[in-house]
Formats: sequence, structure tokens, C-alpha cells
Amino acid sequence: MIEIQSSDTILDLKSGRLIGSHLKRTTTTIGDLRNYFKDRTALNRMDPDQAVYWVEMEENKQKEGEEGGLFFGISHLCCGTVGDEFFMTKGHVHNKFDTAEYYWGIKGTGLLLLDNLKGSSRLIEVKPGAVLYIPGRTAHRLINIGNEELAVGAVWQTISGHNYGRGAQLFHNRLTKVGNSYQVTEA
Repeated sequence: MIEIQSSDTILDLKSGRLIGSHLKRTTTTIGDLRNYFKDRTALNRMDPDQAVYWVEMEENKQKEGEEGGLFFGISHLCCGTVGDEFFMTKGHVHNKFDTAEYYWGIKGTGLLLLDNLKGSSRLIEVKPGAVLYIPGRTAHRLINIGNEELAVGAVWQTISGHNYGRGAQLFHNRLTKVGNSYQVTEA
């Protein structure tokens, strides 16, 4: 007879958080993003220790750079602005340039900014249930345009790696808040 085991990690669909004993978490603060936001005056007035987003991952004993594995995590992006620019993740392109990634919306509303590095950009709406494919050779960044935390799941290959560029350098556009909406401007 085969023994049935429970999963070590559970996704709480209500809160958008992972529950389990094999998790790791990293937090990115206003201070970590000082080269990403345009309005330096507004940025300097903010607490550098204020969390902008945090990522929780299942610790599955896979190592970055090794072939054949996958990572699973959830990004939690707080709502807010620096000046009139929405909170966003650093964004990245993969070190293994051709590797793709999947995101899916769990909680909140936001946008996924995709930039193919040849100057072509597009935005995809992120909401609960949305499945978002990010092709290789594409820089990607989450932006929270809502009034609550944005939680987005992700699966990527262990060989992918992350290249954050230098500050906002990977992206050609910014999103700023205008009333209850947003506008896209060149970076």
C-alpha cells in the first residue's frame, strides 16, 4: 500500500499567502528602490525601511543555475505611490535570456509591464485568476494600481536567473497615477 502524504506548502487562496514550514521570504524597501523611481524629492521624504514588496518562495532544495528544476513563489506588492508613480517591483530579465515564466493573479489589481528590450512595450491587466505568460527575452515588472495588496504567483526555471539591470534601465515606460486612473509616460 502506498502512503498518502500531505503537501508541505499550501496556498491560502483567501489571503494569497503561502503556509508551510519550508518557505523563505525576501523584502524590498523604498531604500532598495532609490534608483527606480523618478521623483527623488518624494522618495527622500519616505521612510527608506518601508516595504514596497515582498516575495515568498517554497524552499524546495533546488539551486539557481541547475538544470531541470522549477521555483514557485508569490510576490506581494503593497499599494502606494512615490510622488505620482505607482509602487512597482524592480523588474528583471532572465540571465538565461530565452527562458520564459508564468505569473497568475491571486489578489488585488495591477499591471504587468513587458518590454522586449527592442523598444516595444505592452501592459497586461493583472487580477485574480488572470494567467500571464512572459516569453523569454522580455523584461517584466509588476505595478500595483489598486487600493490593496497585489499578490501574484510565479513559476520559473531554476536555470533562469535574474538580471535587474541598473535601476529602471530595462524599461522604456513609467506608470503614473492621474486621478483614479493612470497614464503611461516614457522613462
